Amino acid sequence: MINVRVQQGYTEHPRNRLEPGRETIRRLPPLNALRSFEAAARHGSFNKAADELFVTPSAVSHQVKTLEDFLDVRLFLREKRRVSLTSAGERYLASIQLALDEIDSATRRLMASPNTVAVTISVAPAFMTRWLVPRIGQFQAEHPDVELRLSTLASDIDFDHSDTDMAVYFGRGHWRNLEMDHLMNIRLVPVCSPRLLEGSKPLNSPADLKYHTLIRVADRPDEWPRILRQSGISVSDIGRVMSFSSTSLAMSAAMEDVGIALGDEKLIEREVRYGQLVKLFDMVLDSGNAFYLVYPKGRQLTYGMKAFRDWVLDALQHDAPVSGISV
Repeated sequence: MINVRVQQGYTEHPRNRLEPGRETIRRLPPLNALRSFEAAARHGSFNKAADELFVTPSAVSHQVKTLEDFLDVRLFLREKRRVSLTSAGERYLASIQLALDEIDSATRRLMASPNTVAVTISVAPAFMTRWLVPRIGQFQAEHPDVELRLSTLASDIDFDHSDTDMAVYFGRGHWRNLEMDHLMNIRLVPVCSPRLLEGSKPLNSPADLKYHTLIRVADRPDEWPRILRQSGISVSDIGRVMSFSSTSLAMSAAMEDVGIALGDEKLIEREVRYGQLVKLFDMVLDSGNAFYLVYPKGRQLTYGMKAFRDWVLDALQHDAPVSGISV
């Protein structure tokens, strides 16, 4: 639903007054008038607005005049070679741009998939590959009428200018103007390949970490120092450290015997089950980060969005931990 708030101040004609008991009817300006107003305001020029809309400058001027007459409010100050917004025009422009963006987004989503219930979701890479993909068949079995369009998340989404309906963010939950459903906390444990245990360098206690390469994610350099201090180990005792740009790469390096990485105890369940990784020692770091399902504040959930939200929250609540080898 799109709500367009119209500035007050116009005179209501008798024919537009509703009789008692009749439902309220939206009294909206013509769409072409709104498009002409928005383009002229953005460019500060009727000529440039006309070029964008493939009409003549006089047509733009006429549409703007139609809108001003409708509102009974002056929106532009007309000068010789340019136009500028009045204070009323500036207030109106912000709301109209949001409304037109929403119409554009809804139209593109419908045209892209007119006959299916589609949900476009951007997902943090680690959550995508290590939790969602192994379970996506469960969602399909429960909701065969919903088409998921999944992509990995490269950066925060500008939902006002994106086809993305929802996203799974990684962080501490400090995002503005978003509804957030907490999915799971990140609790890190040291992991390595089983072959590393069979090597010549010992791994009998946390103190033995100094003999091995510690693998970290480049933008989270504090994780190893925190878990070491928590276990009473001096950071200065540690030798080699290797950094990777993502959690997935760090886990791959650990599985290839490069060293010891910190992995979330829930997201490494599959690798532990298949014997690709083993958990080391009784060390756990509550990182303070978590995964969140986010979507724009105030946006009404579609059937497909609600189906995915309910499914992922329920699946996480009932996830059984995978038992694996511990050292």
